Amino acid sequence: MSSVPEAGDAPSTVPTAPRHEMDARSAGALFQLLRDGSARTRADLTRTTGHARSTITCRVEELLAAGLIVPAGEASSTGGRPPATFAFAPRARLVLAADLGAHHARFAVTDLASELLAEHAEEIDIADGPGPVLEWVQEVLTDLVEELGRPLTDVAGVGVGLPGPVEFSTGRPVKPPIMPGWDGCDVPEQLRRTFSAPILVDNDVNIMALGEHFAHWPDIDDLVFVKVSSGIGAGIICDGSLRRGSLGAAGDLGHIAVPRSPAVQCWCGNEGCLEAVASGRAIAATMREEGAEVQTAADVVEKVRAGDLAASRAVREAGRGIGSVLAGSVNLLNPSVMVIGGNVADVGEHLLAGVREVVYSRSLPLATQHLRIVGSQTEGRAGVIGASQMVVQHVLSAPAVDAMLRG
Repeated sequence: MSSVPEAGDAPSTVPTAPRHEMDARSAGALFQLLRDGSARTRADLTRTTGHARSTITCRVEELLAAGLIVPAGEASSTGGRPPATFAFAPRARLVLAADLGAHHARFAVTDLASELLAEHAEEIDIADGPGPVLEWVQEVLTDLVEELGRPLTDVAGVGVGLPGPVEFSTGRPVKPPIMPGWDGCDVPEQLRRTFSAPILVDNDVNIMALGEHFAHWPDIDDLVFVKVSSGIGAGIICDGSLRRGSLGAAGDLGHIAVPRSPAVQCWCGNEGCLEAVASGRAIAATMREEGAEVQTAADVVEKVRAGDLAASRAVREAGRGIGSVLAGSVNLLNPSVMVIGGNVADVGEHLLAGVREVVYSRSLPLATQHLRIVGSQTEGRAGVIGASQMVVQHVLSAPAVDAMLRG
């Protein structure tokens, strides 16, 4: 099977051609026009780009040889031989995705359009360390590829989300609080023992933001995804792109102080952090102090679903605390949509009601005029969809395609 671009092993190695080398006549730039899946003729592409027919013909042949596009039949014609059409070939290669949480993992194989082809979910303990966990990740992903009857050489890239801070340029976790033994681990290098394609690693909330945006809000340029689970974090989509900050730490809402919060000690050393007073772990701790038999966020969710009034009140109060921090984020970023996800958000309206109550009352009227605060719609798949999109954006970018075609 023809190959698709392999644009390096880490984000820092993505080809970045100078502007004069990345004009609209390049094959990579032409390919971006075809990524929507619509079939086009050479004449269509000539009219759209304004380039010479000979240039378009040359670029189309390059993309056909690379396996990125395929003949898509013939267009209708008013006379003479119908012209051939060409379209994106997303099934040409595979993308592997792993969304690792503190106690749960989801895996998927997608095509180059991030359509799910196979998936698997299982309980894990991220505290087992990188050696055992990453070895298992390689086994699960390899099995999924084999189940599809495809060889590993069909893999275009691997995307991984981790439940802690990640230096995106290297794929290394940086002092992750719930991941003992992972600090500085070269995750891409360990996975490279099995996979020769590019390997990208990011914080799990960032890939969830990518997944939710791609799957349900593609026309929204400004979106904030908030994960409420054992910890609390956010992924920020601004002007249509994920914003990681200078070192990848953007969106760490969990360590913003909650106004007028109790002086609860946080693992970071400060008191009153959002994560310490409103995360799933914090809600469970508060309920235990009141005599409830709960240990984890999952226990809290189960009690809410069973109609436990104390659990419902605790979750709504946590939502108010989250809303008090998000109100500042709304004033700062002015998103159109704020998506609340994570396992605590699975309780539905109880958490959302608390968030909305405070955000709409404390944010500026102009910032909330068209703001929608909604629950996640991806049914737990935001992470793997986002991990796939992270890889697709990397390997199918115009400079990456051009670099591949240059050899």
